[in-house]
Amino acid sequence: MGNRLTKIYTRTGDEGTTGLGDGSRVMKNSLRVTAYGTTDELNSVVGMVLALPVPEAINRVLTEVQHHLFDLGGELCIPGHEALKEVHVSWLERQLDSFNEELPALKDFILPGGGQAAAACHLARTVCRRAERCVISLGEHEQLPAQSIIYLNRLSDLLFVIARVLARHEGGSEVLWQSNRPPLEES
Repeated sequence: MGNRLTKIYTRTGDEGTTGLGDGSRVMKNSLRVTAYGTTDELNSVVGMVLALPVPEAINRVLTEVQHHLFDLGGELCIPGHEALKEVHVSWLERQLDSFNEELPALKDFILPGGGQAAAACHLARTVCRRAERCVISLGEHEQLPAQSIIYLNRLSDLLFVIARVLARHEGGSEVLWQSNRPPLEES
């Protein structure tokens, strides 16, 4: 087992810096810290989904996703480290295809909602998209493993499909965006 944290505060970040996994120090608002911090935020939002009643198949998949996100955070925290491989993306694609198989085809955009777990999953999807943008920004300045961005892109698709599954599981319905709705009344 790794090192145990016996003291949570270290005071080493009081000047606005933090330590990376390779021992170097960077500003807490650096692109790298923003990327792994947003990935950590995504992991927390996935945890919020799992704190709600969800089908066991979704629980298993999202729990595995949490492990992957922790691995990705480590990858982003240690310059030059690669944790996610093509097999991780392939696994996401298989899960995506499996969950999507039972859903009706989409003809319109869906407004986020559909029940508590579905809405939380939509929130996870939007945080995932933000994490993806943060990793892309980091990748414009530093060399990153290709699978990092691909994984987040595919994960956001999976979270969208799982949100649709959860809306049905919770007995809710998907609210379709209506582009041709009547204009608002002036008052």
